[in-house]
Amino acid sequence: MYQLEEKIWFWALGIIPVIILFFLMLQFWKYKTQNKFADKRLLKKLSPNTSVFKSVLKIGVLSLAFACLAIALVNPKIGTKLETVKREGVDIVFAIDVSKSMLAEDIAPNRLEKSKQLVTQIINNLASDRIGIIAYAGKAFPQLPITTDYASAKMFLQSMNTDMLSSQGTAINEAIKLAKTYFDDEQQTNRVLVIISDGEDHSEEAAAIAEEANEEGIRIFTIGVGDVKGGPIPERRNGIVLNYKKDSKGETVITRLNEETLKAIADEANGAYINGESTNDVVENIREILNSMDKTEFEAKQFADFKDQFQWFLGFGIFLLLLDVFLLERKTAWLKKLNLFNENL
Repeated sequence: MYQLEEKIWFWALGIIPVIILFFLMLQFWKYKTQNKFADKRLLKKLSPNTSVFKSVLKIGVLSLAFACLAIALVNPKIGTKLETVKREGVDIVFAIDVSKSMLAEDIAPNRLEKSKQLVTQIINNLASDRIGIIAYAGKAFPQLPITTDYASAKMFLQSMNTDMLSSQGTAINEAIKLAKTYFDDEQQTNRVLVIISDGEDHSEEAAAIAEEANEEGIRIFTIGVGDVKGGPIPERRNGIVLNYKKDSKGETVITRLNEETLKAIADEANGAYINGESTNDVVENIREILNSMDKTEFEAKQFADFKDQFQWFLGFGIFLLLLDVFLLERKTAWLKKLNLFNENL
């Protein structure tokens, strides 16, 4: 297991294409200037030891040195010890609606981004519960299985978008069915499914499937994102709104938060409906719900004693920089024998 402490320093790798571009421009300028000075045969006689390969090798070594130094700044860490710890908690699966209606901006910044914010804040306030993530639109897709790795959960969460699933709609019933497969029958933990959606364009089966889930010990809580007054669905390209989604008659589609659907699903599964407008209220409600549940003890394996590895990359980077300094651009005896790029012809 590894960790990357300062990921922002990966941007330093951007200097490598700049170095390569500068090298290519310099070679092009040298080629044009030398051609003005003398023809190719005369240049070979004047500077017989000039080597294209050595120039390429030097720039390659320099680029690799900068790559090592950038990785050293990122400071990768490796877990050196695997521990088994006892934890108490609840299994929570988040089912997030990624249909196109979630792009509506009747709640800032839009419904999908608001959903991500809500789930992120809920995760930040968890202690030792296990979590899983499902994405759904016309179909449901497993985004992350049950885990105690909150950092990975938030990473997968941020990658979710409305282009993940080609089939459109709001198949809450499919999400509930998939959530059933997430829970471990052997552990017999308390099971919670949190559905985040605008509730629009849903399947009529959802309430019936929710009742079946409750019979299997799964409590369902629904969080509604959006406004009951509704809003249009923007169609963007490169971050710019080009138009708003229209129906077959050419009218602008207005998508609205359907609270009644979400309330019905929650009622059938011994849960509750929460309006998602206030992040603090949602987090507080979920915290109270989880605190009122009995915690189940389970074992979890996790890496401990993460050790810094930056020194290896730093040392190698410095070595490559020194190597680049001592590498000469002229041919050496062994290089003449290799005759790379047919330089002796």
